[in-house]
Amino acid sequence: MNEQILHNRYEIKQQLGKKAGRRTLLADDQISQKLVIIKLLTFSSDFAWENLKLFEREAETLKTLNHPAIPNYVDYFELDGAAQGYALVQSYVEGKSLEEYIQAGRLFTEKEVKIIALQLLEILIYLHSQHPPVIHRDLKPSNIILLENGEQIPGQIYLVDFGSVQTLVSKAGKTVTVVGTYGYMPPEQFGGYATGASDLYSLGATLIALATGIHPADLPQKEMRIAFADLVDFSPALVDWLQWLTEPSVERRLNSATEALATLEQLETQFYRVRQQALVKKPVNTFSLFVNALLRSTFVGGGMITICAALYSSIVLPILGTILGGLSAAAVAFPLGLANGVWIGLITRLFFYPLKNTHLHRLVLSMTSTIIGTVTGLIYFGSLGLGGAGAKIGIPSQFQQSLFFVIAPSIITGLSMGAVSKSFAQWYEKSKSSQKIFKKINY
Repeated sequence: MNEQILHNRYEIKQQLGKKAGRRTLLADDQISQKLVIIKLLTFSSDFAWENLKLFEREAETLKTLNHPAIPNYVDYFELDGAAQGYALVQSYVEGKSLEEYIQAGRLFTEKEVKIIALQLLEILIYLHSQHPPVIHRDLKPSNIILLENGEQIPGQIYLVDFGSVQTLVSKAGKTVTVVGTYGYMPPEQFGGYATGASDLYSLGATLIALATGIHPADLPQKEMRIAFADLVDFSPALVDWLQWLTEPSVERRLNSATEALATLEQLETQFYRVRQQALVKKPVNTFSLFVNALLRSTFVGGGMITICAALYSSIVLPILGTILGGLSAAAVAFPLGLANGVWIGLITRLFFYPLKNTHLHRLVLSMTSTIIGTVTGLIYFGSLGLGGAGAKIGIPSQFQQSLFFVIAPSIITGLSMGAVSKSFAQWYEKSKSSQKIFKKINY
């Protein structure tokens, strides 16, 4: 096809690639006098309409993007003549793909891997911040172009080939095409599901390939994770970060390109300290959950009620009232605290394990404990028949006596139980958060 002119504008210089129904050409744009890349999709015998859908989606996506590290959309047209199909024209990016460097035997150092990762994360942050977010779905060394700058460190990085791109719109009732490259695809992508975290997995696998010179599919695996640590001379912090990127479970992977960039920029400082802290924290199990609930509720909650009751009673009868009030409250406070500990432990273990909604967990525990504590207090203090004592100290009406000796102590009891349950919920939230970090980066 050399010297052929397409669309009365693009002079073909050479063919860069070819596979069934597709060709990639280097051409000279006679209007702009610049080199361009032309991707052709032709109606061959093995043509599938799904290919046309992806081809059109790539063109529409490139139209909306404007980033210095992404090829610019130039043109899109239907082919004339014998070859029926479509052509997508985009700006030409000079340089070699990272796959070419790997094939040439080059291994990238830790510093080089970090520089490449930083540039790619900036691109992903841009793509994922679009409305709707743009997911590349085929990030790999052959789709990343490196423009050397003549120095030891890598130069400008470009992300190309948006033929597998997906926009995160509602897929209800739609068939999702499985695309990507084996070894660089996260597990969820085999089911046709991809998010921003899917691109992060592909990024991690790509960086591992640059460091080892080995295709990720050919590397050993341990519990479905890529086992590469023994093949690279990287700092423990960077190894942890790469393992975090390539977690098979999307729930345990880094959530966003922004989060991944922030942790990469602080590898040797904050992130490494977080890792060390995570190593010494034990994840919450059922035993530790119930022990903490019982101890906090029984002794802290029971003690709070007893002290409050003693101080409250000292207003009525100093010294004697303090002693009697404390003893009277203690009779119900510690059994109530024990029962409350069992209750909040059961609720947490049955409905909030693992913890997903911290606000709801804290609200359920504090509200139910406050209600149960108040009702228990009303029953207990009401059964003591303290009305006579109220008359002796000059409280005239029966309502005022009930308010002073029954209702107020019951409210104090309920609020104390609610406060200690909220304290337990906060402890559990912090412990579960530590467990999440532990699971993500401690191997």
